[in-house]
Amino acid sequence: MARLCSLCVRSFPTYRGLSQHRARYHRHPKPRLPESRKRYHAHLSGRPCTTDGQALPPNAPPPPPDNSQSCDSFPNRVAFEFIEHVYEKSEQSQEDITHLLEILKARDVLYGTDEIPPLFHDAAQFFAMLDTIKQGQIKWKSIALRYTGPVDDNSPAWMKKTYVIHFRNALEVVESIAASSDFDGHFHTAPFVKTITQASGIKTRQISDLMSAQWAMRQAISQLPGTLGAMLTPIILGADKTTVSVATGNQEFHLLYMMLGNISNEMRRAHREAVVPIGFLAIPKGDRDVEDSDEFRIFKKQLYHHAIAFILSPLRPGMTTPHVMRCPDGHYRRAVFELGPFIADYPEQVYLSGVVYGWCPKCLALPDELESLGDLRFRALTDNLCAHYDRKTLWESFGIVGDVTPFTDYFPRADIHELLSPDLLHQLIKGTFKDHIVAWVEDYIRLSAHSEAEAKRVLDDIDRRIAAVPLFPGLRRFPNGRNFKQWTGNDSKALMKVFLPAIVGYVPDQMVRCIAVLLDFTYLTRRSSHTTQDLRDMKATLAEFHRLRVIFEEVGVRPHGFSLPRQHALVHYVRSIQLFGSPNGLCSSITESRHITAVKRPWRRSNRRTPLGQMLRTLVRLSQLAALRVDLARRGVLTSSVYRHALQNVGLDEEPDPEQLVEERYRFKAEAAAAEEPYSMSSRVTDDLMEPRLLEHCRRFLRDVLYPELEPAVDVPIDQCPDLSPCTRIALYNSARAVFYAPSEAAGSSGMHQEFIRCTPSWYSGPARYDTVLVQTNPDMEGFLGMTVARIRAFLSFVHDGVRHPCALVEWFELDGDDPDPLTGMWVVKPELENGNRVSAVIPVDSIVRACHLIGVYGHTKIPIGFDYTQSLDAFHHYYVNWFIDYHAHETVI
Repeated sequence: MARLCSLCVRSFPTYRGLSQHRARYHRHPKPRLPESRKRYHAHLSGRPCTTDGQALPPNAPPPPPDNSQSCDSFPNRVAFEFIEHVYEKSEQSQEDITHLLEILKARDVLYGTDEIPPLFHDAAQFFAMLDTIKQGQIKWKSIALRYTGPVDDNSPAWMKKTYVIHFRNALEVVESIAASSDFDGHFHTAPFVKTITQASGIKTRQISDLMSAQWAMRQAISQLPGTLGAMLTPIILGADKTTVSVATGNQEFHLLYMMLGNISNEMRRAHREAVVPIGFLAIPKGDRDVEDSDEFRIFKKQLYHHAIAFILSPLRPGMTTPHVMRCPDGHYRRAVFELGPFIADYPEQVYLSGVVYGWCPKCLALPDELESLGDLRFRALTDNLCAHYDRKTLWESFGIVGDVTPFTDYFPRADIHELLSPDLLHQLIKGTFKDHIVAWVEDYIRLSAHSEAEAKRVLDDIDRRIAAVPLFPGLRRFPNGRNFKQWTGNDSKALMKVFLPAIVGYVPDQMVRCIAVLLDFTYLTRRSSHTTQDLRDMKATLAEFHRLRVIFEEVGVRPHGFSLPRQHALVHYVRSIQLFGSPNGLCSSITESRHITAVKRPWRRSNRRTPLGQMLRTLVRLSQLAALRVDLARRGVLTSSVYRHALQNVGLDEEPDPEQLVEERYRFKAEAAAAEEPYSMSSRVTDDLMEPRLLEHCRRFLRDVLYPELEPAVDVPIDQCPDLSPCTRIALYNSARAVFYAPSEAAGSSGMHQEFIRCTPSWYSGPARYDTVLVQTNPDMEGFLGMTVARIRAFLSFVHDGVRHPCALVEWFELDGDDPDPLTGMWVVKPELENGNRVSAVIPVDSIVRACHLIGVYGHTKIPIGFDYTQSLDAFHHYYVNWFIDYHAHETVI
């Protein structure tokens, strides 16, 4: 159930008066949250201190903020907002900025304001002022590395090349991230154990952020003497390659990112300045005749590890001796650095762990026996094996590349095998689901069909089923099904939401159940927090998936078993969550999305001939702008719009709030339309909504509102309900906004998520759109059993006795059976009918929990060619309640 839920229809007030007796709806209550308690680590407690490391007394205030870094060269806020908009948001080039400034100066000449000094004289002054920002000014440096072995005239070219590594000072980056007031309230200064007490009285541990997991607590226990009261500061790293252009030379960049484990997962997912690029690693290229040689392969790995170790070397002293630095709350603390989880896909994990490709980097399971968990790898074991076996034995028997020393060996208490974090994007979503399961289903259909033409007809119908799903907020549609070549991670996530109902009837039941269990495991893993029971459910679900997936082996799709590294990685997920917290804060989707702002956009604004130097300068300037924006927000300078800020500075602060203007204009237009042609329940509204019983429904609604102590109005004659004139004016609205707490989604730093529920007779000048919602029917029951599905026909409001009543006209769905569908695991509903007509009612808007997604139960019915998805909610007799539409629905519709 959502932790916070509200639904507002334009300017609707909150509805409160509802019957607490048996009724078709109830006010959606605030859920009863379990009691929680945090127990912080006693040794590394993160106690505030002075700048020289002396502990402060309890409740001592932080020192005054340091404003010495303020940028005095900015004449006013207008100059800052102009630079931020033009350089960061619009990403304009120097020529474009020059042209824009000329336009502004020309306007001043035309309107006689040439005596006012221009904002900037030219682009040179624009960039000069930008470069004077002192905050976030962490420069990039470069170092050249090369092969140091014997070289002669016949040596391959790669031995003679110089490889340049670009990097930032890692210690300065850590200090900059930790000092940002943007993270205040989202920064854990000590490891902690969070215990929640359910309503039943059962206590269980809850793991979410890194500092709430076992690894942080264990590292704190094993700290060196002299660190009492210090702050554990885990350093999270991520590395990934990205290609910016294939057509103009296949330019690749290998990024190294840094994050702090003290920052909450929500802030990292919110794409704030919590993920910072600290290095551009070299990508050695060799000629074709030496590309696959052992010598070149080993050199690339050694160069890779030496570069990372060098970039992180400024942090090494702080791993044994606390380093004093400022935290987001303004206090100074003594920080003990610790190498934490490393975010990487499987090829990168092979490089990092020094194992042979095809082996697991976390355990000793053999490449052809990856269907089960092997003995765990750890640093001492690898060192012992390397000391007692030759290189060939290490390679063949243990999957270890003995010529490579992982970079973690240069730092204390760091074990790369343990630190590799789960990769939801590449291992689970794109790997196990899209590349494996979806491809295997297609292979099965081709194998089981009598001819290639029949297989194509089946696959085309599955594509039409996928294309026929109704709209939903945030759902990426597939108008042509899966039949396209260029897949992204978001495409794979979108396919997961709608794939399961599309294959029912075309594949064996065990195959459908197998995919449903895999989806369930995916959504359980993706949750923002995990209790002990969640981890038990994950283990049981994964075991069930392993049991059911043999169907692909039995039908001949996978005759050689399931020794697949990406699927094998799933067996390590539960332990990784226990160690490092929820994987959604450590997934490669965070670093891949950061590629957009760190690589792709800076590359596009470069001259693309020698882009890297220009990209590095752009990154510095973007860091400066971000740091200055945070500093100005801390001082309260950015509390209103720049226009209102200017009005207040000149004493004209009576300007109304723009949002208030929008609401007033909206209400004025609605009232004006009603005055010209009154919308009444006896004429136009009932005709447009095709609901002749609208007046009756509103009278029953009023009875429940005005007399909540009486029996529900649905069970009484209409003449016992309050009288309502057929000429009562009524206002119609085409949308509503539902806001609820859904931290597993891309919901921002506070975990709040919003979606718009539509009910409009014409969507984008096309057919009508009437969304479906979940309505609270029994607040005493958890999950879907306490809710009912309804389709919104109209959001409306009317005034009775001087009180405005916001409500919604809905058509009901009813459950088909007492249990979820045994194959898909989803509830099945059907339209509720009475004498062949759909049952409708008027309900209060705050009885609506949120939107829900229905997908037709296709069975063995083929979708007609040219079927319009806008007809889906009217075309089928039964519908799945799609609890895979998003992660919040998966937690709610249980």
